[in-house]
Amino acid sequence: RVFGRSAAAVTEALRGAAPDLPVLINPRTPRRSSFEVSLVRADGSAVELWSGIGKGPPRKLKFPQPQVVVEALKNSLG
Repeated sequence: RVFGRSAAAVTEALRGAAPDLPVLINPRTPRRSSFEVSLVRADGSAVELWSGIGKGPPRKLKFPQPQVVVEALKNSLG
């Protein structure tokens, strides 16, 4: 459940910050017990915006604050 709530919060924040960019949740099978956010560019290259792999305990460190992901997106878009 925490994965779904975190994904919904990050999705909402990203759509608010960049409404023209599509946001896909798990377009392919995700890693087990992980939470990652990536920007996939038009050329197919990916930029990792946030990864919870290697973070925690506590478990809450494995999930991003939505604004942190939005800032990483803005920095990646230039």
